[in-house]
Amino acid sequence: MFVSDSQSGMIYRLLPSGKALMALVLPGVGKSGQGSVLDAAGKSLIASDYSQGITVIDLATGTRRLAPRLASKPSLRGIDGLARCGDTYFGVYNGSAPGRLLAFRIGQEGVDYADLIEGLMLPDPTQVAFDGKRVLVVADSGWELAGKGQSRTYGAPILAIPLGKDCKPL
Repeated sequence: MFVSDSQSGMIYRLLPSGKALMALVLPGVGKSGQGSVLDAAGKSLIASDYSQGITVIDLATGTRRLAPRLASKPSLRGIDGLARCGDTYFGVYNGSAPGRLLAFRIGQEGVDYADLIEGLMLPDPTQVAFDGKRVLVVADSGWELAGKGQSRTYGAPILAIPLGKDCKPL
C-alpha cells in the first residue's frame, strides 16, 4: 500500500508488518504527490506529482525519476488519481476545467498520452480506479465546493467505462 502527501510531496509505503510507513519520496524531492499505482511487473511505482509530472520509483533501490516527455507533447502535469490496466495507465487530469480522463503508456522515449474517450469532459474529477473490467471515475467530486466552504447536497457521480482485454473502451 502506498500513500502520498499533496502538501509535502512525500510518498510512503506501508511496511510488510502493516504497522509502520517508510518514506519513498522525501520532502522537497516531490512537490505535490498524488495518485500512484504499481507497474505491471510490480517493480516500480508510477506516481503523479501534480506540478512535476509522472514519476517512476524503483522499489528495489528507491530511485525516483521523472518520466521523460515526448518532444511532441507537453509534460503530463495536473494529474490526480492513477489506475492501471495491463501496460496502460489512466490518469484524471484536472489541471484546468473541464477535467479529462487520460490514457498513457511510459516508453523509453517518454510518456505518450491521449484522452481515453475523445471529447469526454468531466466537471471536477479527482480519482480513478480499475476493477478488472471497467475504469471507474469520480466524475464530479465537489472539490471546488469544499474549497469554498460550501456543502454538497448530493453524492459524487461515478462514471463506469467498460474496457476490452486490450484496455481500450468498448
